[in-house]
Amino acid sequence: MTQEALGYALGGLHHVQLAIPPGTEELCRDFWGGVLGMTELKKPPTLAARGGCWFRGGGLEVHLGVEEEFRPNRKAHPGILVTSLQALATRWEDHGVSVTWDDNFPGHNRFYAFDRLGNRLEFLEPVRDR
Repeated sequence: MTQEALGYALGGLHHVQLAIPPGTEELCRDFWGGVLGMTELKKPPTLAARGGCWFRGGGLEVHLGVEEEFRPNRKAHPGILVTSLQALATRWEDHGVSVTWDDNFPGHNRFYAFDRLGNRLEFLEPVRDR
C-alpha cells in the first residue's frame, strides 16, 4: 500500500540527532559551528534546560543531545550531501580531522570522518557526468 492510500505522506527529514556527553557543548560549537560553519540555533527554553545544542546549515539541521551514558556512534551515521566535497575534506584536515575516502557507493564520491566526540559522519557528493 502507498502512503497516499494510507492517508499520509512523508515530507522529508527535519533533523538528525546525535548524542553527546554532558558538558561538551563548547566542543560541539567549535566543531559544528567553527569547523563546519553551521549556525547555532536557539533551543526552546524547555529543551535548553536539558543541555545540548542545535545547528543549521545548507538545509540540514543537527541536534546534539546530552546522553548521560554516552557512547559514540561508530557505525550508525547521517549521510550528508555536499557540494565541493574535496574542499570540505581539506578544511577538515586543516582542522586536524582525518577523513577516510570510500569509493564503494555508486554515483558518488564520499568520505567518512568522526566528530570530536567519536560519532561517525558520512559526506557524499554525486559524481557529475563528464
